[in-house]
Amino acid sequence: MKSTTLVIMAAGMGSRFGGGIKQLEPMGPNGEIIMDYSIFDAVEAGFNKVVFVTRKDLFETFKEVIGNRIEKVIPVEYAFQELTDLPHGFTAPADRTKPWGTGQAILSCRNVVNEPFLVINADDYYGKTAFRLIHDYLVEERENTGKYDFCMAGFILGNTLSDNGAVTRGVCVMDEKHHLVSVEETGGIVRTKDGAAAEDKNGNIAAIDPQSLVSMNMWGFTPDFFSELESGFEEFLGSLKAGDIKSEYLLPSVVDKMIKEGRANVSVLETKDKWFGVTYKEDKPMVVSSINKLIAEGKYPSKLFK
Repeated sequence: MKSTTLVIMAAGMGSRFGGGIKQLEPMGPNGEIIMDYSIFDAVEAGFNKVVFVTRKDLFETFKEVIGNRIEKVIPVEYAFQELTDLPHGFTAPADRTKPWGTGQAILSCRNVVNEPFLVINADDYYGKTAFRLIHDYLVEERENTGKYDFCMAGFILGNTLSDNGAVTRGVCVMDEKHHLVSVEETGGIVRTKDGAAAEDKNGNIAAIDPQSLVSMNMWGFTPDFFSELESGFEEFLGSLKAGDIKSEYLLPSVVDKMIKEGRANVSVLETKDKWFGVTYKEDKPMVVSSINKLIAEGKYPSKLFK
């Protein structure tokens, strides 16, 4: 069986969560954080290693809250996403304070990941099904089509909405083979009595099918993807206008470009599990309640890692 790695993006600070480190906020009955549940599900699905993408200034806190515990369960490595980790010949603008987005976050793993890998966000709960589907996809032998062969979890939109405010979701457009054609970033999506709705470009409220599949940044990649991220990052940095201190090098944009150029197939693997996360501080009670319900249903032990 092929080795597979879980990569967890945890370098961001949650500004909408009140300025704290929302990825490290206790949610479970014994102080577990959301990442604990993702790692538990990944180990159960067959993943062999965890790579945490964090920042050097968070490293000691990170190890104390989760790393030291998890390394007793599964091999752990760290990658650091830093503003100054740039290709030769590039320097960060003096006024820029944040790193360069999810594309750079994954690129920072290039020296510690040599096997097929799954990418997730640190502050999202995805459910067990998606971990199994992506693991099995990554280890399956398949015919060489001359294209990159990636996958992603497709969540049902209605299972991903917050009761505490509008959200942005990437709505998946697929072909007849369930390959991703594009991801349409749609902002301002709210739950309605009939399902879901969002404001269109003209300011009108338009209904959205709550059964639509959306991307929650849960991707399955092969290690040859790093060379694409590397060349794409140089291209991105070279295209920045003087004074631009906010643009980000985003994972979905890299994948979208590869699809449009006919160089990658991305299979959308549908999961009916309910996603939840802490977009807003008000989401925490719902997350705590959801985890307690899953424990009561026998999906998790009350103490995850003994």
